[in-house]
Amino acid sequence: MQVGAHVSISSSKVDSDEETPPHGNIANAVSRQVAFGGNCGQIFTTSPRVWQEPDIEDDEAETFRRETEEKLAGPWVIHASYLVNLCTPKDGLREKSINSMQTEVDAAATLGVPYVNVHLGAHTGAGVEGGLENAASALDELDIPDGVTVLIESDAGSGTKLGGDFEHLATVLEESEQDLDVCLDTAHAFAAGYDLSTEEGVHETVAELDDIVGLEHLKYIHLNDSKHECGTNKDEHALIGEGLIGEEGMRAFINHPDLADVPMALETPTEDGKGFAWNIQRVREYREA
Repeated sequence: MQVGAHVSISSSKVDSDEETPPHGNIANAVSRQVAFGGNCGQIFTTSPRVWQEPDIEDDEAETFRRETEEKLAGPWVIHASYLVNLCTPKDGLREKSINSMQTEVDAAATLGVPYVNVHLGAHTGAGVEGGLENAASALDELDIPDGVTVLIESDAGSGTKLGGDFEHLATVLEESEQDLDVCLDTAHAFAAGYDLSTEEGVHETVAELDDIVGLEHLKYIHLNDSKHECGTNKDEHALIGEGLIGEEGMRAFINHPDLADVPMALETPTEDGKGFAWNIQRVREYREA
């Protein structure tokens, strides 16, 4: 089973660390993942809330790659900046988004990370069709290195944000000239109206994803419970099994036979003394032997 957390790459010590990591660079992510009990996971290469290029020294990248190979069983995924908006009709934001994505896929190649995950963004008046066309054409401007794949993440679908409907993901994959795949976020899908709270709902949702997108394109899962009801378009994550997807839905999803080999990264909160280590252990307990 490949499961891990979204971890920090900074040199600082965080409250949920069991001990200070031995590295003062991006290799901290591996140490933190191991401390949480994870064997794969997700990182940002820079702050996701500013336009900033990754700053990774060659020796740091070498240490990260070596530590990953020695200590982890599954792949990393890099999450692109929250500022990236591939659907935008605004030329300036589009250019910044493309440039930011190019630095991320280049960083992924440097680090030996196979995936870069990104939200489609909001069409802000361009309309659904126009926004999806904008996203596909923006992705087509990237020079994606060999061994790196961009993953389009499912969204909660609030406002003019796209990606909440599986058809949105399928359209971008079809219209883009790039070889793209997808990342399914369980909390986002639930918020967008895909009921994952029951075993029947999980099987229906996975079947629909297969029919519309194709499960062969599902390369990563963001495994999160939800603090809000299905179809509310509200994106707020909950501890595994303690949100409105709940234990039945989480168990059914984690044990779905078509998802058994897909790596999962948690983006769960730290609440009531329960952090990533607790959530990863909960996932392992839910996985049937």
